[in-house]
Amino acid sequence: MFSRRGFLGSAALAGASAISGRVQAASIPEAPTMDKVVMQPPLHPTSGPDYRPVVTLNGWSLPFRMNGDWKEFHLVAEPVVREFAEGMKVNLWGYNGQSPGPTIEAVEGDKVRIFVTNRLPEYTTVHWHGMIVPSGMDGVGGLNQPHIEPGRTFVYEFEMKKSGTFMYHPHSDEMVQMAMGMMGMVVVHPRDPNFRPVDRDYVFVMSTYRVDPGTYLPQVNEMTDFNMWTWNSRVFPGIDPLPVRLGDKVRVRIGNLSMTNHPIHLHGHSFAVTCTDGGWVPESAQYPETTTDVPVGAVRVFDVLADNPGDWAFHCHKSHHTMNAMGHEVRNLIGVSRKDLAKAVGKLAPDGMAMGSTGMAMGNMEMPAPDNTLPMMTGTGQFGPIEMGGMFTVMKIREDLARDDYRDPGPYKFPQGTVAYEVTAPAAEPARQEPGSPPMKNMKM
Repeated sequence: MFSRRGFLGSAALAGASAISGRVQAASIPEAPTMDKVVMQPPLHPTSGPDYRPVVTLNGWSLPFRMNGDWKEFHLVAEPVVREFAEGMKVNLWGYNGQSPGPTIEAVEGDKVRIFVTNRLPEYTTVHWHGMIVPSGMDGVGGLNQPHIEPGRTFVYEFEMKKSGTFMYHPHSDEMVQMAMGMMGMVVVHPRDPNFRPVDRDYVFVMSTYRVDPGTYLPQVNEMTDFNMWTWNSRVFPGIDPLPVRLGDKVRVRIGNLSMTNHPIHLHGHSFAVTCTDGGWVPESAQYPETTTDVPVGAVRVFDVLADNPGDWAFHCHKSHHTMNAMGHEVRNLIGVSRKDLAKAVGKLAPDGMAMGSTGMAMGNMEMPAPDNTLPMMTGTGQFGPIEMGGMFTVMKIREDLARDDYRDPGPYKFPQGTVAYEVTAPAAEPARQEPGSPPMKNMKM
């Protein structure tokens, strides 16, 4: 839920000298915070140009106030606790109670004033990734501005020059602060509400962490061997589904502030990439895809017509990115005699469990695990274990959803005769071409 910090008395006054002379400390807006880990309802505009607001997976949009013709927002950089999924919480850094921070929404041409208060134990800044801003507002500490020291408040002022999808993150001890979860999304809506309108609009940012089982803190020096692959700092089954009404035109905005690219794949549909953090893709340059690769430090936006009802997997197509912790150092033992392996393991660890000789399906396994970690693959559907983790969720397309209904509609009710089924009769051995025999009729060799 939202709460308001009626800002912060001494901390606000301590930061007054760091604020532009155009803005007095007494006018610092209150800072909303959020304590929920589920998707919050869209923040519809109450004045100004109309637009279809976004919804953030497991997140929310930051409220603003109007001060003359300026939209004023307030970000608070601070330590937070983020639940990756039920059973695992991680100590991160973020904004306004969560990591990633809230989505900032505005309209093309808006003048925005964004206050940033630092409650971290070290200095920070905010860079507005992909946005066209004055050099002194670009947020690279030491180059464009002084670093924001702990307890201080700085203000960024600029005009939203173009519509699109962007990100924000520090450029101050960036390796540590981004590895600790400091990031968020910015959505700037077109001033013309008739420009490429959609019925539902989703947004999230991808990030990666190395959190060893039994621990609560990311290893910020890790560069390659991550074990938690997250959308908005959540992993399956903790990632919100995407409820969609049948026939809706849906926009999905994806930012990537992890350390590797992610090929994002949607089942049951084809889509077109319509925007990047550089701008809108001309319609003449769009082409159909079912998977789009999102590079490091980039945004990809796709539009899809939800014309195929059902529950459709939506995930990164790197197979290890749809797993959770504990799996990267497991040896491949497929084909090894489980009986012989169990004997060898038993000598060293009497309570050990031999596994992996016929594959690694984990849906029916139950074994003890360290505190504060998750199974590699988890989650259950109406037919049994889903055996996914990490960057995976479900787009749920239903005919009977209301326009602004984003609640999970539950499992799909499959029409009779539309579910794959087992054939009990043994399959006949297929005909095969014998070596050296003449070619089959109508077959060229």
